[in-house]
Amino acid sequence: MTLQTIEIDQALGFAIPSRSARGRIVRLGPTLDTVLAAHAYPPAIEALLAEALTLVALVGSTLKDAAGQLTMQTRTENGVVQLLVCDYRGGELRGYIQYDADKLALAPEKPALFALFGQGYLAITFDLETTRERYQGIVPLDGETLAQAVESYFVQSEQIPTLVRIGIRRDYDGRHVAGGLFLQHLPEGEDGRERLHTRLDHPEWDHVQALGSTMGVDELADAALPLETLVWRLFNEEEDVRVLARTVLARGCRCTPDHIASVLGKFSAEERQSMAGDDGIIEVDCAFCATKFPIPA
Repeated sequence: MTLQTIEIDQALGFAIPSRSARGRIVRLGPTLDTVLAAHAYPPAIEALLAEALTLVALVGSTLKDAAGQLTMQTRTENGVVQLLVCDYRGGELRGYIQYDADKLALAPEKPALFALFGQGYLAITFDLETTRERYQGIVPLDGETLAQAVESYFVQSEQIPTLVRIGIRRDYDGRHVAGGLFLQHLPEGEDGRERLHTRLDHPEWDHVQALGSTMGVDELADAALPLETLVWRLFNEEEDVRVLARTVLARGCRCTPDHIASVLGKFSAEERQSMAGDDGIIEVDCAFCATKFPIPA
């Protein structure tokens, strides 16, 4: 079975109304490879970006607003990683990392979260295009993994009990497969983002969390397992499990020569000339896709 014949680069939503819970399960393959290939990062940085992109796909695909955007960003104080930015919009993913190569050389081969970020912070921002609303929360980068930091974000910033599981592997031919599980408890009667408060000790959530915790990371990254099969494995004893719409995922960078030219057009002729080289060309680098755009001043 090849990656072309199975569920890859997709997110599947599901809900368990009787348990006041919702979830997403995602699997990335070629999309992940395309983003990573543009950067040629060292293994530790590549693994971190792969995890971040999987998390953004999980959380971003819960947005009801099809034109909305989710951005996940980190800031650190003297860490190996200086900046990590990933975002999701309409099923499209992009991301990049700025890091200190000298500090990375001194870090362990498989550095823990603290070794990469030191005293770092995680910010998650929801931009809702339809209502022009913006939500943002910032929490310390606690835990051993970025997935645990995202769990902490939802508990601390939004008071929503959350479970996140991530599995990533790289085949002998260099291709990546990443899978993720995202579970949340919702107040009874609610199925959207808007909420006032949620009990953190709800007995129904304890049950859902216990089942979700049995999901193995190898299962999540097994490209031969359909997404619905994973949901069934977890919750086959529940009376009411509703499979929701699928979201097709792709690499999506919004930089184009026309867009960059329009941005530069907001500067005066003198300012554009100061940005240009001796040949009269302004060379703009896109950090997300590592592409250079030569634009006449």
